[in-house]
Amino acid sequence: MLVRETPHNAEIATEALDLFITPTADRFLRSNFGVPRIDSRNHKVEVGGAVIRPLSLGLTDLRAMPHRTLVVTTECAGNHRTSLSPLPPGEPWQGNAVSTGTFTGVPLAALLERTGLRPGAAEILAEGADRGRVASGETPFARSLPLEKALDPDTLLALEMNGKPLKPAHGAPLRLIVPGWYGMASVKWVSRIEALTAPFAGYFQSERYIFLESGRTAEPVREMRVKASFSSPAPGESVELGPVLISGMAWSGSAPIAKVEVAFAGGSDWLEARLTGPAERHAWRRWELTWVPPWRGRHVLRCRATDASGNFQPDVPRWNALGYGANAVQSLAVLVR
Repeated sequence: MLVRETPHNAEIATEALDLFITPTADRFLRSNFGVPRIDSRNHKVEVGGAVIRPLSLGLTDLRAMPHRTLVVTTECAGNHRTSLSPLPPGEPWQGNAVSTGTFTGVPLAALLERTGLRPGAAEILAEGADRGRVASGETPFARSLPLEKALDPDTLLALEMNGKPLKPAHGAPLRLIVPGWYGMASVKWVSRIEALTAPFAGYFQSERYIFLESGRTAEPVREMRVKASFSSPAPGESVELGPVLISGMAWSGSAPIAKVEVAFAGGSDWLEARLTGPAERHAWRRWELTWVPPWRGRHVLRCRATDASGNFQPDVPRWNALGYGANAVQSLAVLVR
């Protein structure tokens, strides 16, 4: 489901939304610049800044360190941008810029423990090998994390996805994985890590991936907002009159999914769906509900999720100038034959 040819950005097919682990070939693609050419055999990650012992590590060094494997759902911050009106600038993501993978790598905290942090270190910058032109000139893609998030044992420098080495389009040979946060935090093609004593003000930190709303102070885009989405029936699919299994996935960066509800008509008549399948802390949760259509014709189904912290999907998306974090109640038109 191509969104842009260059750089290559694409959503996953709707049928892939019904799989707990997204096959590598089906995973959504998002990059601000082209895929860099990297010689994995000689690739080094430079670790410096406010550290006691600067390091230059190759992939062999990283593979020799203790590893962790996590199942992580990643969503593009601009997913469902087309649900906002007026439409903000940016890639016109519809709703399938989300995927789940199994990632294996070195906890970023282990690397920082090896270097040692100097007093005053407050953020950890990750810079990718990809670069290109923006309004202010040429820049690499770079993002920083608050120290607390960087030291979270689940924040990984990943070498593998779905049991195999990363593919170039997905950040090979090394990418950051930041569970619970929108995808821009999971910097691909990592080439440099720097401990900072002052907030990072790079283009993709201060000019993009921020919530800009009238009358409000700009806020950084971070945790994925709670969301449930339909995976079956597919958009435009028709079904026979009789029991129909309605299913989908739900996720939140703040807390586990507590419930998913589905409505089959207007108003506030919501039915709670069953949560099924694996319940991994950083991954989406499958939900399903059997529906018996009362008549033939067109029906509009809606779904919404609530997480364990009490966050829930609003009826309409919260508009912001750059089109991030759209998580309104999802609708699906179904034709019953």
